[in-house]
Amino acid sequence: MQSHLAPSHHAPDDPRQLLRQLYDAAVRRALPLHNTAAHLPPPPKGRTVVIGAGKAGGAMAQAVEALWPADAPLSGLVVTRYGHTPPRPAGLPERIEVVEAAHPVPDEAGLAAAQRILGLVQGLTADDLVLCLISGGGSALLTLPADGLTLADKQCINRQLLESGAHIGEMNTVRKHLSRIKGGRLAAACAPARVVTLTISDVPGDDVSVIASGPTVADASTCADALAILHRYGIAVPEAVHQALSSGTLETPKPGDARFAGHAVHLIATPQESLQAAAEAARAKGLNAYILSDEIEGESREVGKVLGAMARSTALGRSAFQPPCVILSGGETTVTVRPRAEGQPKGRGGRAGEFCLGLAQALGGQAGVWALAADTDGIDGVEDNAGAFVAPDTLARAAAQGLKVSDHLDRNDAYGYFSALGDLVVTGPTHTNVNDFRALLVR
Repeated sequence: MQSHLAPSHHAPDDPRQLLRQLYDAAVRRALPLHNTAAHLPPPPKGRTVVIGAGKAGGAMAQAVEALWPADAPLSGLVVTRYGHTPPRPAGLPERIEVVEAAHPVPDEAGLAAAQRILGLVQGLTADDLVLCLISGGGSALLTLPADGLTLADKQCINRQLLESGAHIGEMNTVRKHLSRIKGGRLAAACAPARVVTLTISDVPGDDVSVIASGPTVADASTCADALAILHRYGIAVPEAVHQALSSGTLETPKPGDARFAGHAVHLIATPQESLQAAAEAARAKGLNAYILSDEIEGESREVGKVLGAMARSTALGRSAFQPPCVILSGGETTVTVRPRAEGQPKGRGGRAGEFCLGLAQALGGQAGVWALAADTDGIDGVEDNAGAFVAPDTLARAAAQGLKVSDHLDRNDAYGYFSALGDLVVTGPTHTNVNDFRALLVR
């Protein structure tokens, strides 16, 4: 994994270095090569076709190539995000094609990949096996609009969802019903072949029907649910699509559908496992480690304020947590993009950065508290950073440059704030994705 820290002249026990080591431990635990072997089925009588989508797609494909018997047939196609295909290990034959497309807003490359993947599973027999590799980001990467919907429509709806503050389950309920491949439709197209799905969870609760909008998992949500979400967040869709949702003609395959008989889904890496790896690394350094939850949702800035209050109480000896300690959490927070004044530039940054802004504001320069928040895929939103650091002197250093947390929150500009301070966490693509990682160090 490519990585570097912001320039630092601190001692080896620098809190930043410690927090970064915990993040790296969490990411390592979720790498596909470490987690795939135990879940691979034996080769079938017939063909094995590998398909998949997600930010970990390239690494998952390489893990399968490395572990699959050399004399057993293997072919297929997986789509990942631009720049997220890992370097190929020397001597590893390429049996699965990996292509790249846009995330979080889909593009023509993702549309072409989805069409090809759907084509690959046509005409299979009961002797064939479809191995589906799914990870976070697959919803945007595996895009095949429902009838009556164009790619431009999907792009517009996706942008509205991303800026609405809707949580991942709500967004993916809509995406499932506006697709010809999500919400179990891909698995239905594979019949009568057996489908085994290996998935890396990036969603609170590890609901496999939500991860990448569950292309191979039966869907219990309904068209009515999708309509209610669109209405709740004021998201516009073409009238023909609204009518199709209202009539139920865009309904997804449901649990109990015979086409899912014999299929299997295996979670090969989860947010909780990565938090546990970070906790073990912290304890090895003599720190107490507390995992709050791997399912924290809500507005990023508000979650930052809550955890900031918790860290302050701990630093002041008023909480059940005993310093020196780390307080760990994961999940998927959201950012509601605020309207911009005319002429005001669009803010830059994602969930992790906005969490750090809220955290820094709540801590108010509290001594003895440091934090790192970053996305485990190495990309916070659409920027080149994974997240950011917060330190006791964050506000003071920002004030010296004329920067105010409130101004940057108003325009959703975490990137501009932490970039000016040299406090971005930059890792490059990690080739996995178990969502948000947050670590607060209290000494």
